[in-house]
Amino acid sequence: MMDPDVVISIRDLVKTFPDREGRDVKVLDGVSFDIRRGETLVIMGGSGCGKSTLLNCLIGEYRINGGSTLYRTSDMDAPVDIAGLTDADLDRVRLRFGILFQSGALFNSLSVAENVALPLREHTSVDPSVIDIIVTLKLQQVKMLPHRDKMPSQLSGGQKKRAGLARATALDPEILFYDEPSAGLDPVTSAAIDELMIDFSRKLSVTSIVVTHEMDSAFRIADRMVMLEKGRVLRIGTRQEFESLRDADPATLSTDEDRLLNQFLNGASSGPLTDRDGLSMFEKLLIEG
Repeated sequence: MMDPDVVISIRDLVKTFPDREGRDVKVLDGVSFDIRRGETLVIMGGSGCGKSTLLNCLIGEYRINGGSTLYRTSDMDAPVDIAGLTDADLDRVRLRFGILFQSGALFNSLSVAENVALPLREHTSVDPSVIDIIVTLKLQQVKMLPHRDKMPSQLSGGQKKRAGLARATALDPEILFYDEPSAGLDPVTSAAIDELMIDFSRKLSVTSIVVTHEMDSAFRIADRMVMLEKGRVLRIGTRQEFESLRDADPATLSTDEDRLLNQFLNGASSGPLTDRDGLSMFEKLLIEG
């Protein structure tokens, strides 16, 4: 039975893609973990580890090849596995979450205000005058109200992210997904976006799932963290547990897995991830385990 404090439960999730010869290759291989209501969960890992694929599976963009992805939002009497839903039913679940895409994904033909208003116009019957009030409030939340009439081409990268976040929250979602929110931003702008994400989580009790490879951002915003490697969950734990591992002297770590994580979290140039003697350390762990 699904814990009432869990909003998303992923079990034995498998996603494959065909290679050039048409053979199925597992990009996600038995991923399992829970996402708790109101928390900020950071999903991280190196390039090609499967984190972007996992995000696309969680939002229903990719149909999975095995396992389950159970949602239980406040309007659901029982958990719903989105893997078995029709497109129409899946769209109804999607109304309960918002997505901030890596690029902001604003429509270039619409102003900032029109971009934020779009979900309200498409999915509600709210009066236009009320939509305008909601858009004003959402833009105030992300400090973008002075830019409401600008076109996306007139915005900086950070402003596009802010406008995208206002649009993602237009329908007051319970869950927010963030795809590399710090990508392409300078450190100051990245920190400002992080503060907005923290603010949403605290004030609106939003559950946040953040896919990132930016460690400074991850340690600022996370309640818990998931490390993926080769399509599997290598470790899941609290931010404090990962901080202890990051700050440890590699020579004092007793397992290959801990040393691998320590190298990744510190961005070190030497260690299990970059040692090459035929197999990566993680491949050795899989073979030996």
